[in-house]
Amino acid sequence: MSKQKRFILQESEIPTQWYNIQADMKTKPMPPIHPATREPLKVEDLAHIFPLECCKQELDTEHAWIDIPEDVLEKYKYYRATPLVRAYALEEALGTPAHIYFKNESVNPLGSHKINSALPQCYYAKQEGTTNVTTETGAGQWGAALSYAAKVYGLEAAVYQVKISMRQKPYRSSIMRTFGATVEGSPSMSTRAGKDIITADPNHQGSLGTAISEAVELATTTPNCKYTLGSVLNHVALHQTIIGLEAEKQMAMAGEYPDMVIACFGGGSNFGGIAFPFMRHNLLDGKQTEFIAAEPNSCPKLTRGEFRYDFGDEAGYTPLLPMFTLGHNFRPANIHAGGLRYHGAGVIVSQLIKDGLMHGVDIPQLESFDAGILFSRTEGIIPAPESCHAIAAAVREAKKCIETGEEKVILFNLSGHGLIDMTAYDSYLSGDLTNYNISDEEIKKNLEEC
Repeated sequence: MSKQKRFILQESEIPTQWYNIQADMKTKPMPPIHPATREPLKVEDLAHIFPLECCKQELDTEHAWIDIPEDVLEKYKYYRATPLVRAYALEEALGTPAHIYFKNESVNPLGSHKINSALPQCYYAKQEGTTNVTTETGAGQWGAALSYAAKVYGLEAAVYQVKISMRQKPYRSSIMRTFGATVEGSPSMSTRAGKDIITADPNHQGSLGTAISEAVELATTTPNCKYTLGSVLNHVALHQTIIGLEAEKQMAMAGEYPDMVIACFGGGSNFGGIAFPFMRHNLLDGKQTEFIAAEPNSCPKLTRGEFRYDFGDEAGYTPLLPMFTLGHNFRPANIHAGGLRYHGAGVIVSQLIKDGLMHGVDIPQLESFDAGILFSRTEGIIPAPESCHAIAAAVREAKKCIETGEEKVILFNLSGHGLIDMTAYDSYLSGDLTNYNISDEEIKKNLEEC
């Protein structure tokens, strides 16, 4: 049994502000562009899609600290602070001198970090009189969180879930419906975007890009409806910084400071959430912490994508975003980490990579599940397939410490549990999972077609 040590903040110690890293970046991210005018977006350009306050946060490059609304803070206190844990058993199993810590975002009732942004987005929508919200979801953790948050604030929610993920994880759809949301597999025949995608390819299994197109279309064609997003955009990462701000205080309680911070990477919400508060000390105080984003090697936008302006969705409804991308029409392999099957990276992360302040690593599917099984058997927590990528990257770094003898301090974000992902573990344990590789030629061809 692990001699786990858990560091937990008191309710009064929960941060009351989010951290906006854009204010402290020496090189600001390039602006999102209006696809019709090719001019930088203004708040009013976004406000017909998103809640107004989220639009202001999205484009705010001046204010480093943004107050968490009192009502949202009170609801955070239902489940926050989440524990920081020293993974002694994992360290022992690896035989590493490294000190491994994980921030456990799986312990809240929704099972993942996604609720941290779902609550404020629904709060802001309710404040401006919105009655309906819509969104996309991959693995379903964002859809579940948004469905619950919508019910908390008396909103009606419609969720487009990536079709292959809906088949792989049917209980996540059930959770959304239990909270009162309507759920459609994407691509669907309920929107113009979905019909066009299915007409072009009747066997299309869906992607986050297709689901975003459908959700945005519904939001813009339905009275009193706003679109909410679970990752990628700046305001989503902003809300998630509650994770890293808590972890800062908890690392101080442990008497250590991370040499490296690691998180899995789909669009960037949980990575930014844990990394940005620590990164501000690199930007402002001369710290030398290393930041590692772990993505699937079948969807390698950080390590093998191209930096360019691209759409955030397949149909081209979103603004043009300056991002590392595989192309907005990229069709990722049907890996079980459904939350990481996205073609692009958020604009903040993309700029940070350009500036050499962080880097990505790509993890094969089998290596991610190897790490997830090891973590389960040592720490007693079955991680989500997405989180397995962060664990795998942490294991890689811990093994390097065996070779060098360094006692590095490694911090990773356990973004969610995998208790509704057991079909994926069954496939792994039965030897039915495979790795999916994509060639440089395939990536180049896809980018040329965008």
